Order: sequence, then structure tokens, then C-alpha cells
Amino acid sequence: MLIRNFFGHLGTVTRHRNMVMKHCFKAGIIKRGLLHDLSKFSPTEFFPGVKYYQGMRSPNEREREVSGYSKAWLHHKGRNRHHFEYWTDYSMKTKKLMPVPMPDEYIYEMFCDRVAASKIYKKNDYNDRCPLEYFLNGKNTRLIDPTTEEKLEHLLTILAEKGEEAAFEHIRNCRKNRR
Repeated sequence: MLIRNFFGHLGTVTRHRNMVMKHCFKAGIIKRGLLHDLSKFSPTEFFPGVKYYQGMRSPNEREREVSGYSKAWLHHKGRNRHHFEYWTDYSMKTKKLMPVPMPDEYIYEMFCDRVAASKIYKKNDYNDRCPLEYFLNGKNTRLIDPTTEEKLEHLLTILAEKGEEAAFEHIRNCRKNRR
């Protein structure tokens, strides 16, 4: 069981990372692709990934069910800027934890990450609407900056309505226009 979980988790993480890199390269954010999710290979993230590996969903979900929280996820989101959860801070006005806007580079990487995750977990059931449907399903539950949410939803909508190449072209054009 442990050997199967080890190689299963390693395979899933590697396939996901490779797919995100491919997407990032298509989007013109090569550095983000090369650096994507390296923390998943750290002991803090990798060993729980093996322990809670199931193959059809993130092991972080199972770790939460068992422990009440995911130590691997807390480590991951604190080191990877392509997660909107990284972009929270205490507001000087409200003294509460609030979302802050994400830089566009990380929104683009988050888009690539979400598309790749949908492909990895959905397998043959994947279509270009899947990432948008997943996003919309959790829309009222996340602590995300409204501008960041709007930009991500826009990219996911382009993907759903016009396809992958149109979404990557849109990202490349946005990057080119900002220079």
C-alpha cells in the first residue's frame, strides 16, 4: 500500500507539474512554469501526500478529514504565490484578515494550475468548461480579492467558451500590452 501510494502520489505530482509547466510556457510565463509547485517535493508536503494519497482527489482533502486541517496545504499555500490564499493580510482598517490583489503573473499561473488540476483529476471526463464549473461551484466560499476573482473568472470563461489556445493567447496579449 505504501509503495503504491508513494509512486501514485509522485506520478500525480509530476504529471501535474509537467502539465502546468507546459501551460505556463504556452502562456509566456516560462519562469513561473519552471518554479511551479517545487514545495510539493519537500518532506512537509510530500510525505502527507503519500500517506493520504487516493488518486482521484487531492490528498490534502483526506488529511483534512482525518486531522481537521491539512498541514501540507498550510505549508504549500504559504510558499506558492499562485494560490489566492497566499494573498491575505491583516487590514489596517478592520484589523481582520482580508484578501489583497494578486499580481497578474500569479493569476496567470493560477489559471494554468487550475486547468492542469482539472485535467489530472477529471482524466477522460475533462472538457474546457470543467475548470470554470469548479471555480463557480466554490465562488461563495473563498476569501479572494474581488479584482483577482474577476480576472481569474474571465480567463476561465475564455477557456470554456473559446478554448485553450484562445485563453493562452489572451494571457500573452495582456502581458505584451503591459510592457
